[in-house]
Amino acid sequence: MDAVLLAFAVVFLAELGDKTQLVALGLAARYPLGVVVVGIGAAYAITQGLAALLGGALGAALPTTALGIGGAVVFLAFAVWTAVEALRGEDPSEEVEEELADVEAALSRSGRARSSLAVVGGIVGAMVVAEIGDKSMLATATIAAERGALGAWIGATLGITASGGLAVLVGRWLGTRLDPRVTGLLSAAFFALFGVVLLVETLA
Repeated sequence: MDAVLLAFAVVFLAELGDKTQLVALGLAARYPLGVVVVGIGAAYAITQGLAALLGGALGAALPTTALGIGGAVVFLAFAVWTAVEALRGEDPSEEVEEELADVEAALSRSGRARSSLAVVGGIVGAMVVAEIGDKSMLATATIAAERGALGAWIGATLGITASGGLAVLVGRWLGTRLDPRVTGLLSAAFFALFGVVLLVETLA
């Protein structure tokens, strides 16, 4: 349960205000809500599952102290990365449009009618490719190495899907009232806090 809650909190906060939410919002404007939720949920289950498997394998192979120090360094690096992104105030709209175009392209290549199943498949394929190597996957792998793969996978999948679902349900309202820099800096602070706590626990 500890790994589930931790992974949920880390990944949800990391994705708050991220392009993931904007992509989910764009998809919901083009396709039925239920289809979008199923598609993004399946895509994130796959990507976070891969990350959890990798992290679990590392956790089984490396000494506990090395894992703790390595995990702390990773989260502190995430804090810097996220803070820099937030302070730059970069507009992710171009990347969002590219991902939405990938879904459309996947459906066009399939040559099938836009049934619910076809749309889910297009969303899953495009989102899996887009999320490979994302910091949410790296965070999941780090938690899986420290706390166990299954709990990290469940928590991270729920966290990132909840983040996307939040955008789908209240994205327009959220987008007009939250400064992306604020959410980014909050995320960075959370990463830094967890990194420091993990380092202290490891060296204590």
